[in-house]
Amino acid sequence: MLVVESYFVAVVMCVVTMICWGSWANTQKLATKKWPFQLYYWDYAIGVVLLSLIFAFTLGSFGSAGRSFLPDLRQATFKALSMAFLGGVIFNLSNILLVAAIDIAGMAVAFPIGVGLALVIGVIMNYVATPLGNPVFLFIGVGLVVVAVIVDALAYKRLPNEGQKTTAKGIGISIAAGILMGFFYRFVAASMSTNFAHPEVGLMTPYTAVVIFSLGLFISNFVWNSIMMVKPFVGEPVPFADYFKKGNPRLHLIGILGGIIWGIGMSLNIIAAGPAGFAISYGLGQGAPMVAAFWGVFIWKEFKDAPVGTNKLLNIMFVCFIIGLLMIIAARVV
Repeated sequence: MLVVESYFVAVVMCVVTMICWGSWANTQKLATKKWPFQLYYWDYAIGVVLLSLIFAFTLGSFGSAGRSFLPDLRQATFKALSMAFLGGVIFNLSNILLVAAIDIAGMAVAFPIGVGLALVIGVIMNYVATPLGNPVFLFIGVGLVVVAVIVDALAYKRLPNEGQKTTAKGIGISIAAGILMGFFYRFVAASMSTNFAHPEVGLMTPYTAVVIFSLGLFISNFVWNSIMMVKPFVGEPVPFADYFKKGNPRLHLIGILGGIIWGIGMSLNIIAAGPAGFAISYGLGQGAPMVAAFWGVFIWKEFKDAPVGTNKLLNIMFVCFIIGLLMIIAARVV
């Protein structure tokens, strides 16, 4: 299988993760103009599974390093398989809750609470489990990224359609989403050997772990997404038959593409964790809200009608974000 040993290559992979995790929601924007998020999310889940299998049977099966996908799957213990699967179940619930929180409370509330909590909890948990890197640089960098997320939220709050959405329900769902999202990565990491080139018996390599994670995401969708369809937090129930009646090949392909984009990010992030460490890899990947903000500012023109002073907030956000990322990267080399 392909094993990355260079820290520089690992950082590049984490940056690609950040771009993927901050960009997949663009497909949601395109698709949900035609049908509800819940229907889009079925195709998204399919895309995540497809990408994980493609990587497993290509990058995860060629080469002499480590174990190829199928032998690795056969030797994995039930505990390792369960941990990766549970990671997928937890992530799927957190992701659905985050989207629901955005619908109820708006980006200005849901993102700083949800992603901010996920970033802090995830980095702390993964650093405690595998303490790689300079903790001072790492946590200062994480703090600056959290500041950037908060400033991003303040900028969004100035938009006319975002300012009055805050509700107790939205805040509560955001907190739940952030806590769950902070925990999912540790379960996947715990299912893997820390030495990818010479993996420990019973534990999995990154490619196998991501496949099992993806299956956890997809199978749990029949529970979490079904509940959201029958009893959504906002809006009317979504009939299951609409997936076939209202869907067309273009809509389905958009959703699958969204899942593939997110899945590329997840796979590269897990592969990069070998030389970077799980805490740094996760911390860099969770800079995704700033990529999403970039799309919002420059592509979707979400701030074109924002009041005077909003651009200053956006500039502060990007500066904090860039310095924070540099600090996180430096944590492994100082």
